[in-house]
Amino acid sequence: MALGKLQKVLISDSLDPCCREILQAGGLRVQEKPGLSKEELLREIRDCDGLIVRSATKVTADVLAAAERLQVVGRAGTGVDNVDVEAATRKGVLVMNTPTGNSLSAAELTCGMILCLARQIPQAAASMKEGKWDRKKYMGMELNGKTLGVLGLGRIGREVATRMQAFGMKTIGYDPIITPETSATFGVEQLPLEQIWPRCDFITVHTPLLPSTTGLLNDSTFAKCRRGVQVVNCARGGIVDEGALLRALRSGQCGGAALDVFTQEPPKDRDLVNHPNVICCPHLGASTQEAQSRCGKEIAMQIVDMATGKGLAGTVNGQALSKAFAPQTKPWITLARALGTVLRTVGKQAQGSVQVCTLGTPLREAESYLTPAVAAGMLAGGAQKEVTLVNALLLAQEAGLKVTTTHGDVAPEPDGSTGLLQVSLQGTPHRAAGTVQGSTPVLREINGATFKQPAPLAGPILIYRAKASESSTLPALTGLLGKAGIQLQSYHSSSTVAGEQWSVVGLSAPLSDLGELKPRVTEVFQLQL
Repeated sequence: MALGKLQKVLISDSLDPCCREILQAGGLRVQEKPGLSKEELLREIRDCDGLIVRSATKVTADVLAAAERLQVVGRAGTGVDNVDVEAATRKGVLVMNTPTGNSLSAAELTCGMILCLARQIPQAAASMKEGKWDRKKYMGMELNGKTLGVLGLGRIGREVATRMQAFGMKTIGYDPIITPETSATFGVEQLPLEQIWPRCDFITVHTPLLPSTTGLLNDSTFAKCRRGVQVVNCARGGIVDEGALLRALRSGQCGGAALDVFTQEPPKDRDLVNHPNVICCPHLGASTQEAQSRCGKEIAMQIVDMATGKGLAGTVNGQALSKAFAPQTKPWITLARALGTVLRTVGKQAQGSVQVCTLGTPLREAESYLTPAVAAGMLAGGAQKEVTLVNALLLAQEAGLKVTTTHGDVAPEPDGSTGLLQVSLQGTPHRAAGTVQGSTPVLREINGATFKQPAPLAGPILIYRAKASESSTLPALTGLLGKAGIQLQSYHSSSTVAGEQWSVVGLSAPLSDLGELKPRVTEVFQLQL
């Protein structure tokens, strides 16, 4: 499951110089080429192992397809809607972001927007520059006692809420993931959306752009809002339906809007930008020296850590892969992949339903990384290219392979303290089980036959099933190995089931021809683990 060696990284957007410096100090070659056209990007990306972007570069399926060596896309910032994450996942490319890097800057801009809406500061400043003195025209409102609806209570949403509470605002909100108990700890009362719309004087959105959040504020929801509601979007263009917002502004249903983001950037339709009750910025949420330095530093450090095997952080689509860097989980991932490969080979199929069962308290939280590892083993050697922990479950689903997982806290002895992993092909007698001894993955059972001394699952191995009464198989194998100049490094045999035994043989190199062995065995196969 190891990643290839990261050597060359392309930075295709403008980033703080510290990003390049950290990458180079980590031993990586860096090309810094901001402002590439799509055609130029397609050429430049071909031999790159890593790509770092902000929000300007669009990492589309075409770009990913052209990137023959690409292993990771690093987004210096939070949102990844400029990256085709599904296409990256299918290709096995890891996507990572820096979720904390620009949170404070985006939150502070949002708070500034709320203040500007309340007191019409930008309009009054523009009026002054025109030589006017319109004190009566720019009558504002106090924020004290007003209700702020915060839609999305992640890092930025909660920072906005706590800061606006200092102005005396009542904060209510909605988030499908954050629990009401958690949001209550930072002073936000969670309510259903239908109860939020009519209560708010101000609404600010802090969600990712997803199908479920696109057009979250629309004609229907504006109609449910308090007349004159003020709206802020410093998150992603498209969360607020721009056509519906313009209609609400013109009717007075919306009293003002502050926008840092647009569906199309820069916006070609200027009606919204030019509306007198709209204040807007050219996507400045992360445009502070501190945020840029922080994001550039964080993404560079994350990629260097990945390249040097220290660990993964900020993974968007490779949570399972992040576990592969932990010393205690690495051998279990190797075991899971090996058992998947054994099961596919014994069962002679990579379709159907595979049941993965983890036994023992040490494996209680192991489903997230062992399930894709088993799937990767089942798919290895098939039509799919580059099966990794990033794309294994997606490719398994497309290949007609369903992988389900169960867990039990008690593992049979002698594996009670370490854990046991079982995999089975449902509807067939085929199953395999293994554990980890020290740091070595070992096979405990195959199709009901158990190994008193578990067989190591590493390097080239040969597995065969033969009649227990057939005593000439092992001598014939050793003779075959001698002719080929291959060393027999380990030999383990199983208990007898229906008069037959399984044998697992560790080799110094694979045998090129099994023809002489096949007449003496029921079945035989080689694996490179």
